Amino acid sequence: MINRALTIAGSDSGGGAGIQADLKTFAAFGVHGMSAITSITAQNTEEVTKIMDVSPEIIRAQIRAVANDIGVDAVKTGMLHTSSIINTVASEVKRYEFPLVVDPVMIAKSGSSLLLPQARNALVSKIIPFATVVTPNIPEAEVLSGFKIRSLEDAEKAGKKILKMGAEAVVVKGGHMPVRNRAIDTLVMKNKTLRVEAEWVESRATHGTGCCFSAAITANLAKGKSIEESVRIAKKFVTRAIELGFQIGKGYGPVNPTGQIYLDAQKVQVLSSIRKAVKSIEASSNFAHLIPESQSNIAMALPEAKSIEDIAAIPGRIVKIGNRGHASAVPVFGASSHVAKMVLVAMKYNAEMRSAMNIKYDKSLIKIAKAKFAVSSYDRRKEPKEIKMQEGRSTTWGAEQAIKKAGKVPDIIYHEGDWGKEPMIVVLGRDAEDVARKAIFLADRSHL
Repeated sequence: MINRALTIAGSDSGGGAGIQADLKTFAAFGVHGMSAITSITAQNTEEVTKIMDVSPEIIRAQIRAVANDIGVDAVKTGMLHTSSIINTVASEVKRYEFPLVVDPVMIAKSGSSLLLPQARNALVSKIIPFATVVTPNIPEAEVLSGFKIRSLEDAEKAGKKILKMGAEAVVVKGGHMPVRNRAIDTLVMKNKTLRVEAEWVESRATHGTGCCFSAAITANLAKGKSIEESVRIAKKFVTRAIELGFQIGKGYGPVNPTGQIYLDAQKVQVLSSIRKAVKSIEASSNFAHLIPESQSNIAMALPEAKSIEDIAAIPGRIVKIGNRGHASAVPVFGASSHVAKMVLVAMKYNAEMRSAMNIKYDKSLIKIAKAKFAVSSYDRRKEPKEIKMQEGRSTTWGAEQAIKKAGKVPDIIYHEGDWGKEPMIVVLGRDAEDVARKAIFLADRSHL
């Protein structure tokens, strides 16, 4: 059976936090997500404009409907706006024996209050005592503990004070207090205290970080993992969700809990495209004569590629065996430098041109190419001395020159070499199969 997690929280009309963020996070971990909506908020990246609380009777009915039929392996609470909502939720969670993660939501990213001041005592006395994990950020931990947090030592003291309220563990999140460019959370348990660290991510796409983090802990508790393991996994997960967050709206954009799933799916598509391209190249009876002395490689990038690690290619390149081209290995990410840099430059000018392949230079190939494709070139003899002195800059400089000369990203970029530098043609395209088709076209026409 699939693991099941329930979120009891408010709805965010902007889709960045609350129920929406929780369900995305559950899905990212392969957990079936269920929801009991406590409040409906009208909000965006800048502000919360309206709040309408759901009646306690409906909240109770939502929890019982899923718990009695589908079952619950773990539950989290988010926005519990009023004392009556807290009392209702508390009476229900006491009826079941499942791990409970309490995200003591008090203030929205925009600054709006999501927990009425008079409801704080109810949260402390009715919900936290039943919590497996409580996940306050620093402002929330200050309210719950009663003192200011200015250091990691203060965070530990606050966590220990909150722990005495009855929870099994407390995570004081460090997002409001980076230390040496690190985001450091303090996990306090009855028998030990430890710090969970990640690289600090500078971003305004942070709406929903708390929801995403607590939901990730909940999902992993639902899967039977320990508190410590769940917190460590959640820390890595939310860091990646911030990195992949969306810069939308005028305020704080949302984190992206499903971003890694999208990237993984894109990686599969990229590798598949290269494999299909290689298959057509290896089947071609004419391609082998296009392989230069330095060998060929074919590369393809992820849609949001920022470095060569985001670009897949063939380790060991494509070599000539007999009268056929043959890939020396299966494609992997980070396997190319020269061709990958050409792709990165092309994508800067046209994000859809995500693939490239180098083949040998020949004047007859250029003549054939000009009759069919957009062609541009650059002169390596004009390469500035400071560029030549820097390893790897020549390819980037050359691609920039050729693209600016053409006024767009062409299908073909070539140079005629320089002292000690082999002349080369680079074929560009939307994907690896597109590039392979263009290269095989040149190979076939040059053999007519």
